[in-house]
Amino acid sequence: MRSVATTKADKQAQAKAEYNAFLAVCPSRQLLDRISDKWVVLILCALGGDTPGGSNTPKAMRYSELARLLAGVSQKMLTQTLRALERDGLLIRTVTPTVPVTVTYELTDLGLSLHHLTRGLRQWAQTHMEHVLAHRESHDARAS
Repeated sequence: MRSVATTKADKQAQAKAEYNAFLAVCPSRQLLDRISDKWVVLILCALGGDTPGGSNTPKAMRYSELARLLAGVSQKMLTQTLRALERDGLLIRTVTPTVPVTVTYELTDLGLSLHHLTRGLRQWAQTHMEHVLAHRESHDARAS
């Protein structure tokens, strides 16, 4: 007879089987909310080397490099997003004791696996933007 007390691994397996993003209480819904954010997608693409003129190989980047690359992101938003990605295990923050202190960010294996998906999402948006704009214009003309 099996004990009523379950192991941590048993609890994790049960929770994994019960993850369903269509349910309001599912934690994967919160994760989807995070990873669908435009700044998350762009940070993952940047750290994955998927930038204009980039080598398409993952690389560590300093905060200032990310800030320059991500036009329009505020310091507060970049900091919050980087902290959240670090908390979720998608990137590693490394502090090097130099003068001044050097802080770099790089993708973890988990972050790299997500980057492969976000790269496609970013490329799709860039490739199909012209079509979307044409549809918007057509729709707005009909609605007027």
